[in-house]
Amino acid sequence: METKEKIESPVSHSLKKTERLCSKKVIDKLFSEGESFLAFPLKVVFKATELPQAVPVQAGFSVSKKIFKRAVKRNRIKRLMREAYRLNKQMLSVTAEKQQMAVFFIFIGKELPSFAQVEKAMKKALSRLADSCAEAENKKA
Repeated sequence: METKEKIESPVSHSLKKTERLCSKKVIDKLFSEGESFLAFPLKVVFKATELPQAVPVQAGFSVSKKIFKRAVKRNRIKRLMREAYRLNKQMLSVTAEKQQMAVFFIFIGKELPSFAQVEKAMKKALSRLADSCAEAENKKA
């Protein structure tokens, strides 16, 4: 009988609890002192900060209750955003190894998106975040 070995990829495509932004203090600091930009239909708020967990990036996801009244729709959009982030987060982790960062993704679109739309916006946002990390490192050096 053959034994199946678990093959681990060099990049983990998981989104563990430690990688989610849960700390109220960090979230408050993020929204009061953080920088933001748009990658439509996402608004991204980020700040290089000390995190309670030993991970390079912690991410949070939000959808407006004012625009999407039904929780089912809000939850679906958050699920799409988390999945797009989970699949593409390696774009950010490479540049964020030296510092810790808190990131919050806010969906600001008016209609229910497809996964392709969310993933395209997430890739755009993550590449811009990676550029911001690289700029911050260059200013320190």
